[in-house]
Amino acid sequence: MTASPKPVSGRLRFAVSASAVVLFAGLVAGCAGTVGGGGGGGYAPVEGDGGVGSQANIASLTEVVRANPRDPGALNIRGAAYARAGDTRLALADFDAAIRLDPNFHQAYANRALVFRQLGQLDKALADYTRAIEINPSYDQAYVGRGNVFRQLGQLDRAYADYSQAIQLNPQSPAAYHNRAIVQQAQGNSQGALKDYSSAIERDASAAEPFNGRGMIKLAGGDAKGALDDFNAALNNNRNFGEAWLNRGLAQEILGDKQDALAACQRAASLDTNNQNAKECVRRQGGQTF
Repeated sequence: MTASPKPVSGRLRFAVSASAVVLFAGLVAGCAGTVGGGGGGGYAPVEGDGGVGSQANIASLTEVVRANPRDPGALNIRGAAYARAGDTRLALADFDAAIRLDPNFHQAYANRALVFRQLGQLDKALADYTRAIEINPSYDQAYVGRGNVFRQLGQLDRAYADYSQAIQLNPQSPAAYHNRAIVQQAQGNSQGALKDYSSAIERDASAAEPFNGRGMIKLAGGDAKGALDDFNAALNNNRNFGEAWLNRGLAQEILGDKQDALAACQRAASLDTNNQNAKECVRRQGGQTF
């Protein structure tokens, strides 16, 4: 998530593995391309979705649509449920229908944009987010969504501007602070990123990704103990967060705790059997991977 992180300080009083430091620097540098509504990947919530996209929920919403076939709101909500269930084709059909019925339905444009982004159709996603903003310039979620597209396109200055506008519109938006932190980290502004990660955590301490991001900055800056605290907090929020397990292992390795580092890196490797960094961490601690 940052282009050129500071190396982990050699002034730590603990034994520091040179290979661990090199590996961590590479992980931080490669993190800039990570995309997610919350910065940690995965499918971001769709506006209007009141619950998970279960078959029972979709069936119930379908009854509402049948009873109100010209209600764009009902179509938008069912589209959100389809999107959450992974059925992008039916989600797009519902958002298209909602927009035909109400061409100024800004939430439907934003929802359709999110699906387009998930499908990798970034030009269409950008157009829909921009249209949502044109209709409702105060819609902070559309600025966050468009910022994510700009970030994915590598247009970091534009992404930063959109996240900043979202924060101005809604100072309590953890997603805006979190995503702006990712951009600042990618731009090499570690202090700005650290502040934004902390702001995201203050607004939503239940998300794992901001703790992990803040921990990476601390570790890159030589604060292995503070980083470990953040990685532990991330894992308290999401026990299956493989990246946080690996980062915890790297912090423990730097702090000289090989046994716990081995356990953490083994957990990361078990969660993602293709994670070569986790496997290398296991081998450095004298363990085996399968």
